[in-house]
Amino acid sequence: MNAQRRFLTDESGATAIEYGVLVGLIAIFIVGAVSLFGTTLAGNFNHISNTLK
Repeated sequence: MNAQRRFLTDESGATAIEYGVLVGLIAIFIVGAVSLFGTTLAGNFNHISNTLK
C-alpha cells in the first residue's frame, strides 16, 4: 500500500513531460507558420523575378 501511495504522489517526471509537450506544440506552430508564409513568400519572389525580367 505504501508503494502505491508513493507511486501516485511522485511527480519527478512531470516537468520533463510538460517541456516535451510544450516543445511539440511550438514545433507544430513553426511548421504551420513556415508552410503558410513559405507559399506566400514564394509567390512574392516569383512576382518580383518576373517583373525584373
